[in-house]
Amino acid sequence: MTPHTDTQEIITRHLCLAADVEKYSRLDTPDQETFQADLVRVLEEAAVLSGLDRTTWQRQPQGDQEFAVLPHGTQESLVVGSFIRNLAIQLGERNANAAEGKRMRLRLAIDFGVARTAALGYSGPAPVMVARYLNAPQLKRVLESLNSTDLALIVSDRVYQDVVRLRGDGQGPDPSAYVKVHVREKEFSGYGWIHVPEHGPEELEPLVADPEPESTTTHATNVVKQNSGGVYHFGSGDAAETMHKNYNR
Repeated sequence: MTPHTDTQEIITRHLCLAADVEKYSRLDTPDQETFQADLVRVLEEAAVLSGLDRTTWQRQPQGDQEFAVLPHGTQESLVVGSFIRNLAIQLGERNANAAEGKRMRLRLAIDFGVARTAALGYSGPAPVMVARYLNAPQLKRVLESLNSTDLALIVSDRVYQDVVRLRGDGQGPDPSAYVKVHVREKEFSGYGWIHVPEHGPEELEPLVADPEPESTTTHATNVVKQNSGGVYHFGSGDAAETMHKNYNR
């Protein structure tokens, strides 16, 4: 007799994707409703243009975000290649005549790993990793700094090495268009790769660099000064300077 196997015990890896609207909380209620509808529309149009079937995606809307688990067997090179290019185009067309402050700009994160349905959405490492990549400070900084773009993408190191670097049979973008970053978000620490359509690494690298540590001024605790009269003063720098000034009065 063949033993029963619970489908939840089968480890299946999926491509997972999350899109987030920048500065969504600043919108009023009617604009939030418009942005939600437009987010769904641009994602669907980009998928259709790329030969992807969005009806097979397991989607979890979250207001200003959409998290999606793509079906097993999805051609990853289409997602990181054609889909990203078409999404950038659809965003550009949507924003072409948008009023000031009404442009829809997106952060997008992609990873590949275990994701399973759960009572409140999805469980497994991939959904968690995608959320951490999506909130990477470097990705937010890139989108905030490059006003000429409407889309900033980050992929996990696994996706970069397995899909982007191999160029996906010519479907994916040039690997050299990505810049590597070290993401530290909550308990997560790992490498990701950021790409912005129509922007090269020379523009991205200064934006993703870790900020220089703040310099701290250290005052010497034992400073020796000698004035012209041959008198020595010991003490802190400030104290010695004060004594030196008083002596010369």
